[in-house]
Amino acid sequence: MIKHIILWQLKEEYNVQEKEEIKAGIKAGLESLQGKIPGLIDIHVQISGLASSNADVMLDSTFADEESLKNYAVHPAHVEVADNKVRPYTAVRSCMDYEFEERLYVK
Repeated sequence: MIKHIILWQLKEEYNVQEKEEIKAGIKAGLESLQGKIPGLIDIHVQISGLASSNADVMLDSTFADEESLKNYAVHPAHVEVADNKVRPYTAVRSCMDYEFEERLYVK
């Protein structure tokens, strides 16, 4: 499986309330992709970082394989969210994609 992690910093031009609204829109838009894109297993967006964070938004998504991640990048539903909810408001994007084996944890 593939993990696709992205961290974004919002543009500085927004005030605190605007940033909260933008972050909520990013979260709603990206998480709405669950079940719409083949190979997308899981998607979560974190918008409530601690004060020690230097990112405003984190995307944590899981894909069946690398091909699924590539298809996600160009899927019309993803492109629409990225073009309307993410890219216009973000200044910095950091990404890490990696392969991992699923493990079952016993508590």
